[in-house]
Amino acid sequence: MQQLEFPDNFVWGTATASYQVEGAGHEGGRSESIWDTFARVPGNVYAGENGEIACDQYHRYAEDIALMSELGFQSYRFSIAWPRILPEGTGRINQEGIAYYRSLCEELHKRELRACATLYHWDLPQCLQDKGGWADRSIVDAFTEYAKVCFTELGDLVDQWITINEPFCITYLGYLWGKHAPGIKNINLTVRAIHHVNLGHGAAVKAYRETGLKAPIGTTLNLSTARPATSSKADIRAALIARAVESEVFLYPLLGKGYPNLAVKELGVDFPVQNGDLETIAEKIDFIGVNYYTETAVGQDKKALFKYSGRPTWHDTTDMGWPIVPGGLERLLKWVHEVSNGLPIYITENGYASQDVLDADGRVRDRERIEYLKHHLEVCANLIKQGVNLKGYYAWSFLDNFEWTFGYTKRFGIVYVDYQTQKRTVKDSAYFFRDVIAGYADW
Repeated sequence: MQQLEFPDNFVWGTATASYQVEGAGHEGGRSESIWDTFARVPGNVYAGENGEIACDQYHRYAEDIALMSELGFQSYRFSIAWPRILPEGTGRINQEGIAYYRSLCEELHKRELRACATLYHWDLPQCLQDKGGWADRSIVDAFTEYAKVCFTELGDLVDQWITINEPFCITYLGYLWGKHAPGIKNINLTVRAIHHVNLGHGAAVKAYRETGLKAPIGTTLNLSTARPATSSKADIRAALIARAVESEVFLYPLLGKGYPNLAVKELGVDFPVQNGDLETIAEKIDFIGVNYYTETAVGQDKKALFKYSGRPTWHDTTDMGWPIVPGGLERLLKWVHEVSNGLPIYITENGYASQDVLDADGRVRDRERIEYLKHHLEVCANLIKQGVNLKGYYAWSFLDNFEWTFGYTKRFGIVYVDYQTQKRTVKDSAYFFRDVIAGYADW
C-alpha cells in the first residue's frame, strides 16, 4: 500500500468552463459568442450540438456547489463568460451577468469553497471577432476593459484570478488549423493572435495591480514538452522545436525571456512586437496554471510547417485517443519549475475522458479514470517531495459537459450528467477524490 502525502495547505479543486456548462445561451442578457457561431456551421461540431443548454449550471449552480462541498473540494475554478458581462464586447455593462457571478461566488463562500475565476475560456463575443478577434491588436484594449470590469464588480468575491485559458488552443486550434472557433486557417493571423493573447494577459495583470486587490493572479497554459521519438540528433532537435513552438512562445514572454530564438531566428516567426509590449507581457504574476492531459513523441519532418510531426506510441489511450503518460507530467512540471525559478504552480486541469455509463444500480464505476488520477497524483506528491513548488490540483472536469467539437460524446466529468434530465450522479472517481482530499490517499 502506498500512502501519498500532500501539504496541509495544498488546494484541492475542480474546474469547468462557462460555454461548456452554463447553458442559458439566450438568457440574462448574454450576447452571442464565437462558439455559438462556429457550432452552427455544419460539420464543425459533432451532430450539430452546441452549448445553448449544456449542463444548465446557470440555473443549477447552487446544486453543483453543494455537491462540491459534500465531496470535500476546497476551490472551484470556473470561467466568466465575456458575452454575459459586456454583450457588445466593450461599453455597456450587463448587470444581470454581474449578478449571476456574484451569486455564484457568494454560494461558493457559503459552502466554504474558494472562487477561482478565469477571465477568458474561449467564448469571445462574436461582435469582437467581427473586428478581427485575437488577430487584431484592438482586442488587447477590449480585453483589458473587460478585465477591469470583472475586477471592479467581482473583485471582493474572487479568491484567485486566471487571465486566459490555454493560449495554444485559442491560437493554433482557432487560427491555424481551424478546428476551434473562429475556424480560421492562416499562419500569419496565428502569429498575430499569439502575440495579442500574450499582450492581453499582460495588460490585464497590469490593470489588476492598479486596483489594489490582493488575491493572487496568474494564467493557465497547456504547455507541452514533447519527447524525441528516438535519440537521433534530428529527433532531439525536433522535440526542442516543438517545445519552442507549442510552449515557449507563451511561457517565455510571461517570464521576461522574450520569444524563443528557435521560433524567431531559426523558423523566422515574426511576432508583431511594438515598443513596450514585452515589458507588459512580463508583468509579474503570482503563479502559473498548468493543464496536463498527455505527452507526445515527435520526430523530424522536413515537409511539416515547423519541421516536426508526431509519432505513434505504445501507451494506452483515453476516449479522446490521448496517450496516458504520467511521466510526462513529471517532465513538464520539472521544466516549468526550473525555467520559472520556482514560481508557484497549480495544475488547473487534469482528467480523463471515458465512455461512462450508469449501471442498473445507478452507479458509475469509472475505474479507468481512477487509475489515471492515481498515477498523476503520485507524480504530484513525489514532485512536491523533490522541491517543485506545486500548490494545488484541479480535477477536470466537475461535470460531464460540452466537449467542444466532440459535442456531448466525450465525458470528462467526475459527476455524470444525464443531458435529457440534467440529473447529476456522482461517479466513483468523485468519491475517490473525497478520500484523497480527506487525507486517505492510500492505495
